[in-house]
Amino acid sequence: MISIVIPAYNEEKRIGRILENYSLFFKEKKKKKEISGFEILVVINNTKDKTEEVVKKFSQKFKEIRFLNFKQGGKGFAITEGFKDALKNKENKLIGFVDGDMSTPPEAFYDLIKKINGYDGIIANRWNKKSIVTPKQSGFRRFISRGYNFIVKTFFLFPYPDTQCGAKVFKREILENNINKLVTSNWGFDIALLYCLRKESHAKIKSIPTVWHDEVGSHVNLKRTPIMMFASCTRLRLIHSPFNFFVRFYRKLPARLKIH
Repeated sequence: MISIVIPAYNEEKRIGRILENYSLFFKEKKKKKEISGFEILVVINNTKDKTEEVVKKFSQKFKEIRFLNFKQGGKGFAITEGFKDALKNKENKLIGFVDGDMSTPPEAFYDLIKKINGYDGIIANRWNKKSIVTPKQSGFRRFISRGYNFIVKTFFLFPYPDTQCGAKVFKREILENNINKLVTSNWGFDIALLYCLRKESHAKIKSIPTVWHDEVGSHVNLKRTPIMMFASCTRLRLIHSPFNFFVRFYRKLPARLKIH
């Protein structure tokens, strides 16, 4: 059985589409006995709109949809709480997460599931030559993405060309063994997750080509986000170094002086 965690922050206009499409797709896979079962776990966090009302409506339509609602915000927090909840069900052998904007179609997510045999995790890679990415990203956005990935590779010696794509699947055991070791970071959560699994359990994680659609209505601010991501990446690197006292000092600073 697969548990699909979807973090949702102010997604009332887009969450319905992914819930409908993913539910219908995976119900068909279950009907054909290509999967034993599935659940979709929406983790609403610090939302200011009607996301919960929309999710409730779809949970009544599809029994496989569940949801949690937290006042605390942040993608990292939401996914971590989703993982913890999914681990409570012993039938969930695979646990993954996907962004709530339908950038990753259900067929592409299912491709991650199909290819996990022999690995602890499978992650989507938008930069593979075989990947289908639409529409074509602007030069500026590509520059930001590639630049950030270069920093990540330099800091953490990762072999992954794309750590930030919001589509990843892991085997239950690897998450179960490390869930309490995760550093809940927002912009740097994907890196923190991958670094923890590799460092603590020498996890075998494969990056594969994917299909990805750049959806309108993104909450990403291209001016502020790169700064936040770099700060988060630097903080995480310091936490896992002899210089972690810098992080302790940073935590004591007033909120107005922090950029992360």
